Amino acid sequence: MTDRTPTVADTDRLPPVTPRVAAAAVAALPPRLHKRLDATVERLAGVPVGRVDGGISVDCGPEALVTLTPGPTGAVTDPHQVRCSCLLAPRCLHRTAVLVACPVADPATHPDLAPTAAAPSTSDDATGRTGRTGKSAGAAAGGTGRSTAPTKAQQAAAGALWRAAAAVLAAGAPAAGAVLQAELLRAAHSARLAGLPRAENAALRTVRGLRAHRGRQNGHRLADLVEALHDLLYVAGRLAAGDPDPTLIGVLRRAYQPDGTLEVYGVCREPVISATGYAGVVTHLVAADGRQLSFGDVKPGGPDRARDCARAISEMGAVAVNHAVLARGGLRISGTTVSPDGRLGAGKGVRATPLTGTDWATGPLAQLFARPLAETVTAQLAVDDPEDPARAGTALVGCDLMVVGAVGDQVLARELAPAIDASDRAQVPDGPMIRLVPVNSHPMLAHVANLRRLASRPGLRIRVVGRLDPDRASTLHPLAVGPVPGAATTLRLPADWHGRADLGYDEIQGSHLPPRDPAVTTPPVLALGADAVTESPLWRVRRLVELAVSGGRRAVAEAARGDGAGLPGPLRRAGFTTAATVAAALADESDRRGRDVFGRRTEPDPDRYAWAWLAVTAHLAATERELIRSSWTAPPVG
Repeated sequence: MTDRTPTVADTDRLPPVTPRVAAAAVAALPPRLHKRLDATVERLAGVPVGRVDGGISVDCGPEALVTLTPGPTGAVTDPHQVRCSCLLAPRCLHRTAVLVACPVADPATHPDLAPTAAAPSTSDDATGRTGRTGKSAGAAAGGTGRSTAPTKAQQAAAGALWRAAAAVLAAGAPAAGAVLQAELLRAAHSARLAGLPRAENAALRTVRGLRAHRGRQNGHRLADLVEALHDLLYVAGRLAAGDPDPTLIGVLRRAYQPDGTLEVYGVCREPVISATGYAGVVTHLVAADGRQLSFGDVKPGGPDRARDCARAISEMGAVAVNHAVLARGGLRISGTTVSPDGRLGAGKGVRATPLTGTDWATGPLAQLFARPLAETVTAQLAVDDPEDPARAGTALVGCDLMVVGAVGDQVLARELAPAIDASDRAQVPDGPMIRLVPVNSHPMLAHVANLRRLASRPGLRIRVVGRLDPDRASTLHPLAVGPVPGAATTLRLPADWHGRADLGYDEIQGSHLPPRDPAVTTPPVLALGADAVTESPLWRVRRLVELAVSGGRRAVAEAARGDGAGLPGPLRRAGFTTAATVAAALADESDRRGRDVFGRRTEPDPDRYAWAWLAVTAHLAATERELIRSSWTAPPVG
């Protein structure tokens, strides 16, 4: 089987381009060529990518060869690094289309080397002091830090971002082509110069989401694009109005920051299979000070690579690290660097020596199980910053559960109450039914088979490390399991597993389960309680919010005419009166058009429509978050 020739569609073969360069290329293109730009980018998807000295080349047709020569950071940071051989260069369609087809550079990994003398100074009080996790002091202290109003330059940059985002929302993703994306990129660069990193990051996430949606990329979720656009409008709108909240500014984050000497202990391994063509393994760690860290080996590849990485050896400086050993052991690392989301660097200056591992019941690992699930969920759902590593769906959580049954591939369990004596612990009174859902159902991995094995023994006590599902009621994605200390009906794992089984790699056997006790019976689960999120009429609001992004203003107006009064009615009857009010306001605003002094219809106001959509989206997110939080603290109804 021969290797396939890489094409422009393989975006990982193209160098990333900074927003400034991409936006400048679209701005320099003659207006008569704007309508042809999106079609040209689509035609380039099948064009092969070649290698030249110091860069790559894209053959765009007769006498039109575009050459990209990335800089030292691996990204195109200067317009002179992109050349076209045609006579119209540099204001040609070929050069611009190739730049638009390239991925957007991450400022943290590929900094723009353009002069930034116009950027305001970023004092500790203006941008928030940065801790090791990259959170601003205002967020870390619950917003108690001193607030400083945004400068005029910051307000102007936020206003430009708002206008660009409002135009994208009004047009909808199908019509938000290269020109509208370039306006967002230009505004994102202005936000960078003005010292607005959170707004800049939200704009770049929106552009990436638009490209993924328009290109129908595997793994893309419309909900992710909705979240990015919501965060962009929320931050830009409040900053443009002069809101002094320091969390709206954000913090300038570097890819990795020096962190001195660390002692880390392994928690578990997680296989990674990405929809974008990457695979490997990530070993989750806990530092002696309680921080959650990770060390990964994720490279281009498929499911085979994820499976084969069970005992992968990765270089950490001058030390070869076996992920299977690290997940059950520890390291003392000197000269290390840590990214804002907790990834450990592996530079040449890193030195590491092995440490004796600890089980989950002692040392810093025991802190994972120190709080009840309800408290952990409340803390994680309270995190507002989508880039914060402490938010739900990102941070690890530990708990002790009792298996009660299964529904499909889901294991049903209940939380165990804190231990009082050496006997088996009882369930939390009136606790929720917790769903354990495989983090990855690929047949090459062991997640599904292991969960089925656990579900076959109702009454089994297990200690679980996993992640919360922030979009579903009382749902966990387990990564590893182990025996509950002091329990009789719990797992009996081999000694060399050190009290834990990685669900993606280790295969739980029947001999690892306790023997069945005929005298002990667990009542079967006849029916699950209603899911407070999926069973509520809020799906109507979610559909309207997503339709606005995927179809634009006209699609919302047409849907509102078709539904008539059918949208707010079910919401009001279910008690969601505010949701009904803001949804009806969005429907009305989508179809609103004024008239000038001569009676002619005028273009609708994009600002009013954007504020109406933002109100619906913000209320929906807060309501769903509260429903999910309450699903962990109260028994389900039904």
